[in-house]
Amino acid sequence: MWLAIFGAVGLLGIVSIFFLTAQFHRFRCVQQIAEQHKLLSWILAALPVALLGCTGFFSLFAMFTVLIHLMVIWLVCVLIAAIIRKCMHRERTRNYEGGAALLMTAAVLGAGWFFAHHVYETDYRIETEKPLNGKPLRIVMFADSHLGTTLDGEQFAKQVGRMQAAEPDMVCICGDFVDDDTEKADMLAACEALGKMQTTYGIYYCNGNHDEGYFNARDFTLAEMYETMEENGVNVLEDRGCVIDDRIAVIGRLDAYAETRLPVSDFADLPDADSDCYRIVLDHQPNDYAAEADAGVDLVLSGHTHGGHIWPAGLIGLLIGANDRVYGSEQRGNTTFIVTSGISGWAIPFKTGTISEYCVIDIIPV
Repeated sequence: MWLAIFGAVGLLGIVSIFFLTAQFHRFRCVQQIAEQHKLLSWILAALPVALLGCTGFFSLFAMFTVLIHLMVIWLVCVLIAAIIRKCMHRERTRNYEGGAALLMTAAVLGAGWFFAHHVYETDYRIETEKPLNGKPLRIVMFADSHLGTTLDGEQFAKQVGRMQAAEPDMVCICGDFVDDDTEKADMLAACEALGKMQTTYGIYYCNGNHDEGYFNARDFTLAEMYETMEENGVNVLEDRGCVIDDRIAVIGRLDAYAETRLPVSDFADLPDADSDCYRIVLDHQPNDYAAEADAGVDLVLSGHTHGGHIWPAGLIGLLIGANDRVYGSEQRGNTTFIVTSGISGWAIPFKTGTISEYCVIDIIPV
């Protein structure tokens, strides 16, 4: 499935190169050059496309994002301009649609750059009939830091400082802490920052699909990352859980792609749904809602979707059944599900369908 999606993106990227070159060739200044130097005019038309292609130095996906956005917006502008001209019975004299497309694309991707690099705090309030430890429980949750994309180790540490200011009782990390090309120095700095956090009940982590890595391009192993996390007080939960004072349980699931992943109902050593224990599940991918609701856990925290990242990717994920939810909270029976859009994102330094965030979740016994 993903090969088909990446193939489609690549094909659209190639189509966009030809489409945009043809559209730049329609500007009057280029047309005037074409009357005397046809080859030169096409070289000039291809030049801005080549400059946009320089975003490929960041990543191929970033380049395709820029080119495809410009192509789609330009195509819409062309269609709208054609309708207006037809209604007004006018001939095309100037390439107004081209100028509008360039401005609109700059605005969309400029906003997308801001939302990818500016981290918000998103607050949730959940009421429970379970006693907890006789007082509210504050969880700070984040996912998808993908260190090195929009946040290096130092920048991540600054966000940790903001999370600490929320005075969390517990910190939950829901996978994709690192990426395939994260540098070891950034991983070490990020873990060091987590190690300085002060919490009541500790820091808990479940792994994500990119933590394992796809291309073995990193200068550290997953085992080294786990060791560094644990040295800095992070509880690495790979299909296991722990109980805090008999009142709170945290279960960290292996990523959904893991062949050895346990069903959520198999955590038999933890208190069951009829107990007074408030059970929290960390599950990177939000795509096992039915089983988790049937198991009667109280709260499921996820990431992975990046809140859609690039519109309309989130909607496509829902349509093909890849995810049960893309962003926000949902209640199924006695189970509350929360999906974060992530504190960063993968490969693409824009977010046109969402924001970057960490979540502060207050659980209130009533």
